[in-house]
Amino acid sequence: MLSNETASPEEDKNAPLSNLKELGQIQIPGVSERIYCLPIIGQIEGHQILPAQSKTTKYEHIIPQLLAVEQNPNIEGILVILNTAGGDVEAGLAISEMLSSLSKPSVSLVLGGGHSIGIPIAVSCTKSFIAPTGTMTVHPIRYTGLVINGHQQFDYLRKMQERINQFIYSHSQITSEKLEKLMFTAGELAQDIGTILIGQEAVDAGLIQAVGGVKEAFKELNSLIPSKSEE
Repeated sequence: MLSNETASPEEDKNAPLSNLKELGQIQIPGVSERIYCLPIIGQIEGHQILPAQSKTTKYEHIIPQLLAVEQNPNIEGILVILNTAGGDVEAGLAISEMLSSLSKPSVSLVLGGGHSIGIPIAVSCTKSFIAPTGTMTVHPIRYTGLVINGHQQFDYLRKMQERINQFIYSHSQITSEKLEKLMFTAGELAQDIGTILIGQEAVDAGLIQAVGGVKEAFKELNSLIPSKSEE
């Protein structure tokens, strides 16, 4: 449904017209409540509002959805679709912690990219997939802006990096030595240190559990959802 800012009165009364304008089709298929699909697209927006031309996912929109998933008895599992360049570290970690603490099974699928703080989100689910052409960029925290107290600021960034690393270690198969090696590789990124992993490389590194697409992700999620007889 369109917001009041983008929908005209005619479109409010005419759902097919609205779908045609926004989605390029007259009718969209109905979705069962059994599995909830959560897309995380563009940059993850936290406490700072990003420019209007940036494609963003706002964490204040994601957190209520996750709370609703946990409380809704009709929803039995959640599929997280990732195509993100990263973004706000605190917001990304908050989303990751909420996903990992859900009582219901979850599956993540990296399509396009799951870069930077998108990595903790990808590994936070019960099972993680990456498309064969999907990419993940592993790099240290970047900081832009004025630094007033160098030593204190460095200590803060170090602790923040430790929080991210610890979460990744505890929710994937990668070792601390391997993660740090990927993170501080020089020469692969033009203006930064770090490593780009493509598809199977992310699996081989231990970050992601399997290569696959939508079919594999849904199959895995359905297998994770307990049957009524088991309950």
